[in-house]
Amino acid sequence: MERWKINLAVLWFGQFLVMSGMSMIMPFISLYVQEELGVSDPAQVAWWANAIFASNFITSFIAQPLWGGLADRYGRKIMLLRSGFGMAIVMLLMGFATSAWQLLALRMLNGVISGYVPAATALMSASAPKERMGFAMGTLQSGAVAGTILGPFIGGVLAEWVGYRPIFYITGSLLLLASLLAWAVVKENFVRDGSSRKGAAVSLGDSFRRLIKAPQIPALFAVTVGIQVAMLSSLLLIPLFVQELHGTVRLAFYAGLVGSITGFANMAASPLLGRFADRVGYEKVLTVCLIGAALSFIPQAFVDNIWQLIASRFLLGLFMGGMLPSVNALLRVYTPDGMESRAFGFNSSFLSLGNILGPMIGGALAGWIGIRGIFFFACVMLLTNAAWTWVTLRKKRGSSAPG
Repeated sequence: MERWKINLAVLWFGQFLVMSGMSMIMPFISLYVQEELGVSDPAQVAWWANAIFASNFITSFIAQPLWGGLADRYGRKIMLLRSGFGMAIVMLLMGFATSAWQLLALRMLNGVISGYVPAATALMSASAPKERMGFAMGTLQSGAVAGTILGPFIGGVLAEWVGYRPIFYITGSLLLLASLLAWAVVKENFVRDGSSRKGAAVSLGDSFRRLIKAPQIPALFAVTVGIQVAMLSSLLLIPLFVQELHGTVRLAFYAGLVGSITGFANMAASPLLGRFADRVGYEKVLTVCLIGAALSFIPQAFVDNIWQLIASRFLLGLFMGGMLPSVNALLRVYTPDGMESRAFGFNSSFLSLGNILGPMIGGALAGWIGIRGIFFFACVMLLTNAAWTWVTLRKKRGSSAPG
């Protein structure tokens, strides 16, 4: 097997372990705060649960470009291992937390040292052939999506079997396994040439200004935020919408099915759309998928039963499979040599920003326009992104850009 394919297989499995481990604790954060950390007031439980959830994204938003700069200077694999081993230790420590403050601090620390996914993306972008970049990015994302889908389910099952605290120990062990596997198998041909050292040594602000000189890169950062805001603005309201459509009979099952069906479609479509993008161009696939995802929100606003919602969410997931992999492939095309990891680090920061803003905007709008109105909001946001992205990416395209 070619070396880049071996790297892809190991990093796929690593991302699956990391994302399943990280999402495994999400279903019971509020219960953990209430039952294990001594917070009894319902309002306080809700506040702490939201703060603990968001804190990881806030610190990750700040830290990711810093790690990207170090990766450009010293190599992507070392940053991958730093993140993996560091998160494994922090996750184990979460199992020993005795107060909400301690758990909040550890989640913030986890955000600071995180970065397995952008490091894996940068490493894969450096080792995969340019003509297979879309396939590599799509396949890599499918591993992360698979972990994100199965993690909450596994976490819920384990919570019933072993309780809450042991799940942190299991998660830490999974992260450790992923890191050991990457350390032993993944190979990187990293050459610290003069341009790489010069690009990595500049300050964070100068790096950002240098990156956005190409009009395509800020467009890609913006579409990353737009994708996350559009997808997450309605996510936390889906269980309530399922209850409105279906009632309370087996509510948890159907809410979980609606939430996971999008991920399954995403996971299946990502490698296929990535391979297709390698042939027809990343800009075309990104634009079509943005438009398709936007239009798939329209039927969600008019559904009157649970199966119609499931079908439209599945359609949404198919188009999602071509968005972020195309963004990552295009970032590799337009980023100056020696700054690839920093570009992926900044993009990871914008991803975290979208993760923060999406639920906040959705919660603020829900009282005014309802969840059906939020589906229209997501549609308009993605259509706007598609138009601006298409126009921007067609300007001053380099000869290396496919399509």
